[in-house]
Amino acid sequence: MISREPTLERLATAQGLLLEPCGLDEAALQRALATIGEHRVDDADLYFQSTRHESWSLEEGIVKSGSFGIDQGVGVRAVAGEKTAFAYSDELSEGALLDAARTVRTIAAAGQSRRVKLAPKVAGSRALYAPTDPIGTLDSAQKVALLEKVERLARARDPRIVQVMASLAAEHDVVLVARADGTRAADVRPLVRVSVTVIAEQDGRREVGNGGGGGRFGLGYFQDERLAAYVEQAVNAALTNLESRPAPAGEMSVVLGPGWPGVLLHEAVGHGLEGDFNRKGSSTFAGRIGQRVAAKGVTVLDDGTIADRRGSLNVDDEGQPTQRNVLIEDGILKGYLQDAMNARLMRVKPTGNGRRESYAHVPMPRMTNTYMLGGTRPKDEIIASLKRGLYAVNFGGGQVDITSGKFVFSASEAFWVENGRIQYPVKGATLIGIGPEALTHVSLIGNDLQLDTGVGVCGKDGQSVPVGVGQPTLRIDRMTVGGTA
Repeated sequence: MISREPTLERLATAQGLLLEPCGLDEAALQRALATIGEHRVDDADLYFQSTRHESWSLEEGIVKSGSFGIDQGVGVRAVAGEKTAFAYSDELSEGALLDAARTVRTIAAAGQSRRVKLAPKVAGSRALYAPTDPIGTLDSAQKVALLEKVERLARARDPRIVQVMASLAAEHDVVLVARADGTRAADVRPLVRVSVTVIAEQDGRREVGNGGGGGRFGLGYFQDERLAAYVEQAVNAALTNLESRPAPAGEMSVVLGPGWPGVLLHEAVGHGLEGDFNRKGSSTFAGRIGQRVAAKGVTVLDDGTIADRRGSLNVDDEGQPTQRNVLIEDGILKGYLQDAMNARLMRVKPTGNGRRESYAHVPMPRMTNTYMLGGTRPKDEIIASLKRGLYAVNFGGGQVDITSGKFVFSASEAFWVENGRIQYPVKGATLIGIGPEALTHVSLIGNDLQLDTGVGVCGKDGQSVPVGVGQPTLRIDRMTVGGTA
């Protein structure tokens, strides 16, 4: 059997699903882009998408809900200077396409654009994940059995587990991008996730624990060993919090665990490095390329090229290949995350970070998989270095002010440490600080870099996209902890 090169295979898949059934072809795409190009625009693109998604949820041993949906349409965009005009339609036809093209071109003055009649060119090749349809990798009975297995594992783990909630989600996303510069790109994106929430009760006290994971593959990924790990994570968190005491408050040293605690890095630093905020000068990192913004040893990357990861993409939502972008290297700010428009206005190259929630949304600079590289110190040595302080291993919600860099994060699982020894779990700890300032107080970096298990969702300007986070164990010498004690 002779197989086609991956990029051409994806283009054929997307054309067969999105264009051909609707009477569209390459000539129709060129006519739509040429219609936009009748006015003076700097850029334009067409974004076709078809998404099939399915979810199941179980509670109290019963499948309480299940859903299946299909969403498809096209987004049409024209860009002139800093202005963007955007229209979208759930009707895939040449008439709808040309109507949208005529609408968005009004952003610019009449007079032909310089970008017309460019020969189509195919985006660069790569295959970070298989073009699997995960919805079909298990049948309905197997999906229900998977959730029932999660519940059995959790209840068998400890008699104090009084309630288990489990959910399963799968998505098959096919996109096709046609740009005014002639670029044609497509992607076939699988995405799956299992989530586990348990409630533990003891002496009238109830606590919650969460676990789960996923990525860009089929549902066969969730073998017994992996499900048991998710359950263990959720149950351990709930049981730990049953023993928790009120968290101390004040300024202190804090150790952050590896993996998911990288969400603090994502929020407190990552958003501030997105190109739109820096072009407008509203980020605390604006104009600081080449300056020290973190302690020596701190290297932060955003990498959309890691195989099978939740935040990875073969191409971003503007048809640009994703990249391994070094944002901070040994404490020095090296660059920002860019989409096409902000890169053009800042006179730099796009970094493959143009992302959108769907065809009904405009792209903007967004993170993919954002993490800090590991150092040399063992985790136990870092914890032992704390005389009095907090060891936070998991986080719940948080928020950040991009302009000031100020952040607030709640620790969902944390411990009080004295004289290098973990004393007891604490509850109600809130970490408060300023992103760039916190990075300058990093004193010890662990050798245990971990990425999260595949559960991250990032929100920005009302749009949500899947992302990944990660970091090694870190000691931050000064941080304000809001507590309840």
